[in-house]
Amino acid sequence: MENFIYVLKPVRSTFLHDSTEEERNIVSEHFHYLQNLNKEKTVSLAGRTEQAEFGIVILKTESIQHAEEIMQNDPVVKKNVMTAELYPFLIALN
Repeated sequence: MENFIYVLKPVRSTFLHDSTEEERNIVSEHFHYLQNLNKEKTVSLAGRTEQAEFGIVILKTESIQHAEEIMQNDPVVKKNVMTAELYPFLIALN
């Protein structure tokens, strides 16, 4: 198993202050998606900065292709509420 991190950024810089009901529903879907992956031990950690400038998701998967698939299927990415970039990630301390 390998670790990967994806960094999420809102498509709109004002997202935190003026998100639509549809966007808030998508963020809720995103939260439940990550909750399920956390129960499966695929998501090790997920969170965002206080001002919601960006968020991170740390994954443990068998390949970068699987990590990419998880990231692309995240509702906020799939529905264009946030952009995402994937990186291999080495955990130094846990």
